[in-house]
Amino acid sequence: MKLIIAEKPDQGATLASVFKMKKHSGFIEIFPNDIFIKGAYVTWAIGHLCQLSAPETYKPEWKKWSLQTLPIVPDQFNYEVTKDKGKQFAVIKNLISKPEVSEIIHAGDAGREGELIVRNILRLTKCRKPMKRLWISSLTPNSIKDGFHSLLSEEDTRNLYYEAYTRACADWVVGMNASRLYSLLLQKNGFSDVFSVGRVQTPTLALIVQREHEIDSFVSEPFWEVQAKFNIEGKKYEGKWEKDGETRIKTKELAEKIAAFCQEKPAEVADVQSEKKEFLPPLLYNLSALQADANRRFKFSPKKTLDVLQKLYQRGIVSYPRSDSRHVTKGEAETFPGILNKIEKLPGYADLFPLPHSSIATNKRYVNDKKVTDHYAIIPTDQVQNIDKLSGDEQKLYDLVARSLVAAHYPQAVTEYTTVQTVVDGRAEFISKGKVQLEEGWRKVLPQKEKEEEPLLPSLHAGEKGTVFKADVKESKTQPPKRYTEGQLITLMKTAGKHIEDKELEKVLMKTEGLGTEATRAGIITMLKDRNYIEITKNLVYATAKAKILIGAIGEQVLASPEMTAKWEQRLKEISEGKASPKQFMDQTGKMVAYLISATVEEAANWTFKSEETEGFIPRSPKQKRVTKLGKCRKCDGQVIDKGSFFGCTNYNKTGCKFTLSKKIAGKTITQKLAKTLLEQGTTDTIEGFKGKDKLFNAKLTWDANNEKIVFLFEKSPSGV
Repeated sequence: MKLIIAEKPDQGATLASVFKMKKHSGFIEIFPNDIFIKGAYVTWAIGHLCQLSAPETYKPEWKKWSLQTLPIVPDQFNYEVTKDKGKQFAVIKNLISKPEVSEIIHAGDAGREGELIVRNILRLTKCRKPMKRLWISSLTPNSIKDGFHSLLSEEDTRNLYYEAYTRACADWVVGMNASRLYSLLLQKNGFSDVFSVGRVQTPTLALIVQREHEIDSFVSEPFWEVQAKFNIEGKKYEGKWEKDGETRIKTKELAEKIAAFCQEKPAEVADVQSEKKEFLPPLLYNLSALQADANRRFKFSPKKTLDVLQKLYQRGIVSYPRSDSRHVTKGEAETFPGILNKIEKLPGYADLFPLPHSSIATNKRYVNDKKVTDHYAIIPTDQVQNIDKLSGDEQKLYDLVARSLVAAHYPQAVTEYTTVQTVVDGRAEFISKGKVQLEEGWRKVLPQKEKEEEPLLPSLHAGEKGTVFKADVKESKTQPPKRYTEGQLITLMKTAGKHIEDKELEKVLMKTEGLGTEATRAGIITMLKDRNYIEITKNLVYATAKAKILIGAIGEQVLASPEMTAKWEQRLKEISEGKASPKQFMDQTGKMVAYLISATVEEAANWTFKSEETEGFIPRSPKQKRVTKLGKCRKCDGQVIDKGSFFGCTNYNKTGCKFTLSKKIAGKTITQKLAKTLLEQGTTDTIEGFKGKDKLFNAKLTWDANNEKIVFLFEKSPSGV
């Protein structure tokens, strides 16, 4: 009899569902069939059923956080059962010990983490029975049966386990030591909190903080542009003044002179250039691409996309969700006609058929066995369901996955871009740009949101003449770098190699898909939020004062650099290929941590932090939490205190006083210092760089006693916040 161990309960139930079976507490019994002649048991982990032991289990003195006990590096790493999962572990251990069980089938997710989860259970139960590996990319009945017919041997994935185990131990060493190191040293500087540090989360956070500093230090400068409206032989269009490729004018006076010069002057079309651009359909989705697209279209967080996608995978209607490939094998491509025939019958898809290309089996843009590693791209399976039975979020994601496959069978989209040069009175040059979509192609299936709608231009020819019937001056300001959206963090992590100066290491990091993996990136972003390093407001990412303090303290140390990740990933990849030693890797990790500790302790004496970071810091440790009183409430006799994401009145629970002051107003951070000034004086000094709909603006914040709210105060009149 065989024992099948899956990674999750739903996965186990799906594997068993293709056979006659009986459910029990914590496992399922499969009756004898043509695959399992003597029957089988199916049980499951609950994700990570085991975890690396805490430091104090190795040495009691390691329990206390002290610089004197660092570095913490066990001679031998131990795993233990996670406390709340002991019951399921007992079920698995009991099944393994049954005399009738002759072989274990490892059915964890077909990837590194799945390999680690199930093998750790077998290790803790001291299982000595032979093991085979189920390795499949979809949970359709056919895929499940085919997978059980073609099991891998234990040796086939052993090195993948060594890589995953080594990675987990090395991350533990870095996390335990660096988190204690920086927490203790920063606490000495007055920051009472736990500062979590990690091999992937910290370089990711450093990139976010870098963007935050770029935004904070950006100095907006005004500029002016001249826009003219032309009437050329009855055809009207607009153009922008340009000289030597530059449209921005540094002074208002010069811009007004140019506009005045052009009023009602003769104009002539000097040149018309048209260029056709062809846009190929997008590649099929991998997880990162789908997370980025779902965030852009639906504002889904990366974690939400992965969670919803996992449900679709458990239903057997999409392939493995944590794939890093955007290609499929020839074998998978052969299933596409049947899948597409079923999609055509779903509501809302009929108008996309018949397909312009009936097959993409020979198209290497999508079908390339060499570019498929453990898993192929995320695609719909042949188990196409009526999508009305899915939840709203599930429908949205399934629709994206289905449409990506349909779009691959469509031709390229073709757009014509036109640039018109108009000369006014033989001197002033104006540029007009427009575009026309000539062929819709795949955009019929996956409509794209245009960043800027370029206007349609009339048909114009060089030599045509007319006049300027209006010329205006438009004032603008240079804009700071844009904040990342939550979806763009996924792309940022994937492309972190672009931030490396060493070209060889850049290649390594690009090959290893940047910071983190398809499976872990969403979790890293969630961790950064939970640990109060970033805040997400209207899908935009803000680095907190806590994040700036930590990254400022780390400075040039390797923990904040993608270079370290590149070197680690290179070595770990070699371990999975059987080319490198796990022990040697761990020895190098121990030496790196020892150097980090000595260097950081020495550097800490010279740490300095900006006042706005110190004032904006909010301690999260419940034992050491402090209440910062900022001033008397403007609505009652209460005190206004820092409540985390906003400032609020202490009388809220007593009298219901609803006085609040947000820490983010029109894109600007409102510090404790600004809040104190507003409470004491009723008005702040002028704050520069508030973000309006079209441009940045400067204003004071003031308390409007009549309407009992905080408003903007401009030179002439107040405006609501």
